[in-house]
Amino acid sequence: MRTQTCDVCVIGAGIVGLNALFVASRYLSRDQKVILVDRHPRPGGMWVDTYPYVRLHQPHPLFTAGDIKWAIRKDRSYLATKSEVLEHFEHCLQIIGQRIQIEEYFGWDYRSHEETGGGVRVTCTGPDGATLVITATRLIKAFGANVVPKEPLRVSSSLVRSVSPNYCDIRGGEIGRNDTPVWIVGGGKTAMDTALALITTYPGREVNLVAGPGTIFINRERIVPRGIGRWWGGVMPNRLFADIARHFDGTNESEVQDWLLATAGLSVTPESGNFFAGLLSETEQKTIQEGLNTVVMDHFQDAITRDGAVELVFRSGDTAAITPGSWIVNCTGYLLHATTPYEPYVSPSGSVLSIQTRSGTFGFPSFGGYFLTHLMFRDKLRELPLYAVDADELRTKTATAAALTYTALTLHLHNLSFIYDALGPSVFLQCGLDFDRWYPIHRRLGETAHFVRTHRRDREHNRQTLDTIRERFGVRCGPVVGV
Repeated sequence: MRTQTCDVCVIGAGIVGLNALFVASRYLSRDQKVILVDRHPRPGGMWVDTYPYVRLHQPHPLFTAGDIKWAIRKDRSYLATKSEVLEHFEHCLQIIGQRIQIEEYFGWDYRSHEETGGGVRVTCTGPDGATLVITATRLIKAFGANVVPKEPLRVSSSLVRSVSPNYCDIRGGEIGRNDTPVWIVGGGKTAMDTALALITTYPGREVNLVAGPGTIFINRERIVPRGIGRWWGGVMPNRLFADIARHFDGTNESEVQDWLLATAGLSVTPESGNFFAGLLSETEQKTIQEGLNTVVMDHFQDAITRDGAVELVFRSGDTAAITPGSWIVNCTGYLLHATTPYEPYVSPSGSVLSIQTRSGTFGFPSFGGYFLTHLMFRDKLRELPLYAVDADELRTKTATAAALTYTALTLHLHNLSFIYDALGPSVFLQCGLDFDRWYPIHRRLGETAHFVRTHRRDREHNRQTLDTIRERFGVRCGPVVGV
């Protein structure tokens, strides 16, 4: 058994953990130590495991830790690749390590923690089975969405090949050595990335999509326009999110879907019941729509062999005959599918901050890593009446992801209002995750002034919406009891 002591222990080296680490470095002195633990072999979180052809959906400068700038020399609109994102995580860790002492334990798994009179005792297990016990003054569990790789779908038929993007690069290998049809299962970001990669890599190949209820994406050209649009056009992201929350009352997600699609959204499929706040360009939309052979608005259930033929079976009971030897690619949702016990985002003592989805405080967990860590070091984490939503439980009680996502955005803005009053504008201006940073300073100043004028009024509406969600679905949604 190894033992270590430190001032702060951070569990998780993804975008959430690195933002927490960045903020902690602003409050700690050079002689204080942080221990960083992550189950992956390197920093990056879900980006370490994700499929190789993934690209950022937003311009790369808007994805960082704190306000650390990217080292790559690319146009600001460039969508970074997986390897470039991982290199940036390494760069962020190096920059933060110039300010404070960081002791890294990559490949180690968090097991448990308990609060003691002198702080927090954390137990971790190493790749060789060794045990590490860390005694820390503060613990930050930066789990975020706790995304895990997707396994291939289980199918009954032996005449199809079922794969997952995490374990099969669809741009080559065996899937590229034949021309049998491909059936993509899913309608979100992973499905669109996979469809785009297949259609552009194998022109003319039959590519099909089982899209479930379909998904609305935010139009990238509208929310992060290029050229002169940055100066005078576009729909500024924070204003769009605020307008979504103003339209949403906790019961009308279908109406908000229609409004969003008409205002700043687009969809590849004829129907669109889901919304995950992902971005898609009009060019990508057109390429995918023109390259798809068949779009099925249903949920995949199985692939079976019947009288020597292969059929897909859908949740509705409908079936579709497919070519033997076809590929089935599992691109169903990554978010909110891991089973984790409930834990409040802050412990009664204030020594443990837990950023996860069972007690979520932000629509984008990376913001939790940034803002909640500021509150922790200023001893304000337990003072503010922040709302927390059990997103895992809510997911199981909603028919589509739309209500869940609109709730998450409402929660995001409700809590930002309290945090702005508690921390002041300087902390907000230093947040490199702010989507409005895409726009020049005169646009951002105007939006900041608008937020200052309206956020308290909007906060009351957002609170009522969140209370409606709690009553409608019977889920945890409100201030954490006992803190």
